[in-house]
Amino acid sequence: MKRFLRGTFILWVVFRYGLDGMVLDSFQKPWLRMLSRVLSIGRNLDAPRGQRLREALERLGPIFVKFGQVLSTRRDLLPADVADELARLQDRVPPFHHDIAIATIERAFRRPVDEVFTSFDRTPVASASIAQVHFATLRDRHGIAREVAVKVLRPGMLPVIEKDLSLMRMMAGWVEGLSADGKRLKPREVVAEFDNYLHDELDLVREAANAAQLRRNMQGLDLVLIPEIFWDFCHPEVMVMQRMNGVPISQMERLRDAGVDIPKLARDGVTIFFTQVFRDGFFHADMHPGNIQVSLDPATFGRYISLDFGIVGTLTESDKEYLAQNIVAFFRRDYKRVAELHIESGWVPPETRVNDLESAIRAVCEPYFDRPLKEISLGLVLMRLFQTSRRFHVEIQPQLVLLQKTLLNIEGLGRELDPELDLWSTAKPFLEKWMLDQMGPQRLWRELRAEAPHYAKLIPELPRLLYDALRQRPADQQHALRELLDAQRRTNRLLQSIIYGGLGFVLGLLAMQLFVRLRIF
Repeated sequence: MKRFLRGTFILWVVFRYGLDGMVLDSFQKPWLRMLSRVLSIGRNLDAPRGQRLREALERLGPIFVKFGQVLSTRRDLLPADVADELARLQDRVPPFHHDIAIATIERAFRRPVDEVFTSFDRTPVASASIAQVHFATLRDRHGIAREVAVKVLRPGMLPVIEKDLSLMRMMAGWVEGLSADGKRLKPREVVAEFDNYLHDELDLVREAANAAQLRRNMQGLDLVLIPEIFWDFCHPEVMVMQRMNGVPISQMERLRDAGVDIPKLARDGVTIFFTQVFRDGFFHADMHPGNIQVSLDPATFGRYISLDFGIVGTLTESDKEYLAQNIVAFFRRDYKRVAELHIESGWVPPETRVNDLESAIRAVCEPYFDRPLKEISLGLVLMRLFQTSRRFHVEIQPQLVLLQKTLLNIEGLGRELDPELDLWSTAKPFLEKWMLDQMGPQRLWRELRAEAPHYAKLIPELPRLLYDALRQRPADQQHALRELLDAQRRTNRLLQSIIYGGLGFVLGLLAMQLFVRLRIF
């Protein structure tokens, strides 16, 4: 009965905000467009479609708001106006009662809250659709009092999520079944992606692990602070971390009055992001202003403070190579190479003509070169490339979509801090270093070190393996054995040649590095 009532309410909201017309208009079918016109009679649908969709999701509640936030990252699937409007969605959820938070903490740690914390602030400092945060004080294992932030999962979330996800899957099936255009939007895949995303956020131990990894990666950079995790006090429903004291980055006047170097802050933000992407392949993927503060503490003055680690992105070496070479080829105006990279990645159907894809990419990229480099948006370039690729049935990988969304956030934040920020000049050192790492002796040395344990184990076993083979061979196979030994001798000579050639190759690469640095960009 509850599911029926919820489904009825959803359909009413869909009709109230004219979402039925938006869906029907998106399909290239005359009869569906005519049906949309008929259904719109008598309704006030003057507001832009993106605004109506955003307001409808806000009316449907926190889970649909969260879905809209995730959907806004799929700019490869959505029109730009709709994606921009969905990006404005915020979790504006009233906090749940502190008694419920305390009950959750006591259930997780199996003892009264006053035994866990020496003090616990009943008033939450932040509240969202999935969890809320309270400040507290605890004594760590060394008896030292520590100021902490306690993140508590909102109770009863799993049944609510499962119910709404079930309805979303049903609606996705309807959209997909309307036409081939509905299938192109991949509604079932989008809902499945949202399902994974939500269930990951429901496990606060996973978020704590993300924070610990980012903290470890960023320790030597001295540009960003990430809270310490207190693992003795972490549970899937409760996460306890170091309390961070900073000024929200949106409070620009307060930061200026405190003496923070705002242009440097903008450059540091870009440096942090590209370090996470090209050095670590593990990046904070929810870097909107609500999750970023700036430290005014004298010991860490002017450093970023990152919060909320429910969403992180990961990149393989192949992903990083794709990104770096695309960006380099773009700035060289080598559109054929950009097209080839799409095909080499395996995302484009093999029958795709390189020249056709090259022409489409040129149409996307060429207009940017009428602008100064500092005005070129790398995030926008990636977004346009993804949208163009859709015409050629390219399967864009989720991690790259997440990267593009985060890059847009970083660019927007950086240029809000410093309108003169040249993102390319900041990104170039990382791309240059990555290219040298891929082409130079460092990569050869890394691969040799990676394979060394395997060969170290295998080489001592070779005499025994040869002896066993000799004993087991019958006399009439001695000729074959002699051929095997001859082949081994030839192999040894070949290995010697490879070693000497490798040494020469390494020396040659060292000589080439200067050339690469001067000519590659």
